[in-house]
This record gives sequence, C-alpha cells and structure tokens, in this order.
Amino acid sequence: MRVPPFQQFRRFSRMSAIFVLGMIVGSAVYNAIFHLGFNTLWLDNQDLRVQLEQNKRDILTLKKYKNSSTVIKEIKIRTEDGGSQGSANELDSATVKDIVRKMGDDLAPMRGRSVFEIDEDSKMARLLLSGKVYLVRDKEYAVRIRTMLVMEGVLQIWIEIVPGKQL
Repeated sequence: MRVPPFQQFRRFSRMSAIFVLGMIVGSAVYNAIFHLGFNTLWLDNQDLRVQLEQNKRDILTLKKYKNSSTVIKEIKIRTEDGGSQGSANELDSATVKDIVRKMGDDLAPMRGRSVFEIDEDSKMARLLLSGKVYLVRDKEYAVRIRTMLVMEGVLQIWIEIVPGKQL
C-alpha cells in the first residue's frame, strides 16, 4: 500500500490552521466586547439601585414631614477625591456607591431632625463617622467627612474615601 506524499496536504493544513486561529481570536475579541458591555450595564444597574433606594427613603421622609419646613428631609452624600492622594479616582464606582449606601444607612437617624439643632447633630455625626472604616468586598475603606451643609431641608455631605486605615 502506498502512502500519498504530504506535500499535497500542506496547503490545506496551513489554511485550516489559519481558520482555527481566526476562530480563537474572534471568540476572544467577542468575549472581551461582551464583558465590557456587561460590566457597563452592571455598573449602571448598581447606580440605579442606589438611586431607587435613596428615592424611596426620600419619599417616605417627605410624606412624613411635608408640613414641616425646618427639618432635614433628604441626605445627599457626595464623594470628592483626596487631593494629592487621588484616592477616589482609584476606586471603582461600585465600591464608592456601596460605601455611600452604607454611610446613608448610618446617617438615617439624622432625617427628621430640626435644622436649627444641626450643630449638635453634626458634631455627633463627625465624631461617629469621620474616620470610620467600611468593609466592602473584603477590603477596608476609611471615610473622612469634609463638609456638611444644610439648605432647604437637604443635608449635603462631602466625604473623602481612602483605601485602608490611612486616615
């Protein structure tokens, strides 16, 4: 029995190898694009969940204190970068949103308090929450309160988030 020479199949094997490599590279590119889109969608979903939870709390508070104009009705927490450290820029937005949500839960007793007695409450909040360490996804993040401002029933708090216990 005679075996045909391999020279005849060299071109076919070369083309089939290029075709298989193209399939592998194409699937890797498609997978990367899919995960990028899914990650963006997941981050948007987390943002919308935080906003929905905040809006539900705001609606309950506004219904409860609709006839009183001198109480804190809303609490808005904003993050700012840490100056030279640039720590907020290093954090992903899902972590920042989770820390803001946890801090909002800690500040929930401030709702309904009188705006004129905010000086005592703000001192209490600064002592309790400034330098507090939050555990998010098995990593520790310290929070420092930069500014607290009350205007028209809205308590706005600017915070700085630093990875670890670096405050």
